[in-house]
Parts: sequence; C-alpha cells; structure tokens
Amino acid sequence: MKLLVIGGAGYVGAIVLPFVAARHTLRVFDRQPPTADWEYLQGDVGDLDALVRAAAGCDALLYMAMGDKNYATNLGITSNFDVNVKGLYLALDAAQRVGIGHAVYASSMSVYQHNLEDRPHQAEDLPPDASDLYGLTKRLGEEVGRNAVRAWGMSINALRLFLPMAEPDWQAFARDHTPTFATSAEDVARAMLAALEYRDGFQAFTITGDYAQHHMHMEKARRLLGWEPLARPGMPGAAAV
Repeated sequence: MKLLVIGGAGYVGAIVLPFVAARHTLRVFDRQPPTADWEYLQGDVGDLDALVRAAAGCDALLYMAMGDKNYATNLGITSNFDVNVKGLYLALDAAQRVGIGHAVYASSMSVYQHNLEDRPHQAEDLPPDASDLYGLTKRLGEEVGRNAVRAWGMSINALRLFLPMAEPDWQAFARDHTPTFATSAEDVARAMLAALEYRDGFQAFTITGDYAQHHMHMEKARRLLGWEPLARPGMPGAAAV
C-alpha cells in the first residue's frame, strides 16, 4: 500500500517507520523532512487543502503527529489541541474526501489517568479518563476517530502506545523478569503493520512491551491483530519485523 504518514519526521517516526517502509510505500507529511529518503511533502495539519493534496493517491492514513511537549505553556496547550484533535479531524476528513477509508492513529496509554502501575490488569475496554493536557487531547482524538467511523464510514484503529524505544535503548531499559511497559520500535511497527490490515469500525488496542502481562492485558491485540510484544531482555532482534 501507499501510506500517507502524517507526523512521520518525529521521534516515533524515526525509530518505527523504517520497519513499516520495508512493507509499504511512504509519503511523509510534516513541517520538517524525515531523516530517511522517503517521499516528503511539507505542510501543517491545520491546512485542509494541503492535506487533501497529500492524501491523493494514497491507500491508507497513518497519523503520528505530536504537539509541543511543554504542556504548561501557551504553545504546548494550543499545539496539542491543534495536533491531537483538530489536526486529526482535518486529516481524516481529507482522507475520506479522496477515497481513503482506513486509518491508524498513534494514540497513547496516557488516555488513562494516573500511574498505570496502580491499575494492574485493568480491562481493555475501560473508558479513558485522563484529565491532563496530553492525555485529554489523545482521548479526544480517539473520539474524533469514532466520529469518522459514524460520519464517513471509515475504519480506524487507535494504537495506545507506551514509551516506544529503539531496540538498543529498550534492551538497556528492560531487565529480565522485571515488568516493563516500554515498547520496542520493532514491536510498535509490527502493531502498525497489523492495524493497517485489520478493518472493523473503530477499535482501540493496548500496545506495550509488558510481554508477561504483569500489568497490562493485551488479549484484544492478540485476538484481532495477531499481535503481541516479542522483544525480550537479552535477546536483541527478537521482535524483528
């Protein structure tokens, strides 16, 4: 497939997209160019006309854009709403205008309030409840996805990611027999590849590196996407795509 990747020049894109690019053709739409030599269109997620032009000729949408991380500042507040809510709405609208019917949204486990370690084995269908800026805007983004399904008949998979890391960083972070929520880049890419194929209304999936499921249930991803984290401490490349 030819994928329109919005926000592909950021941190997550840099570590994950090389694996996705091995299976699909990428067109990256971002304010800054990616480091890799993929097709690139410069633009802003607030520009509907630019998004429509970028979406033309693509088969699916992968939305990975991020706002400013200084959440207490005016820029942080406005950019997170602009990117995670308004920008996602415009991107999905642009996609459906040119006939794209499927999208994968890089959501976050931050849609849940408080420390996830305080919620062991929470149900995967537990309603998101975050009230902080980032978590709130990410869960509002999921509502935008649900609306696209109702309004335009699209299929949307929201992947609730937790701390994606390049493989060497993940290996340094993880310890054998110690629960870790962080997710290797290869495992994130595998989830994205599976989510690009699965199409059934709006679905949200827990995607973490907690391979022993000490804290996180990921049965839904296993059942519907055929996905589970494969990275293991001391076994570099175990999650290779």
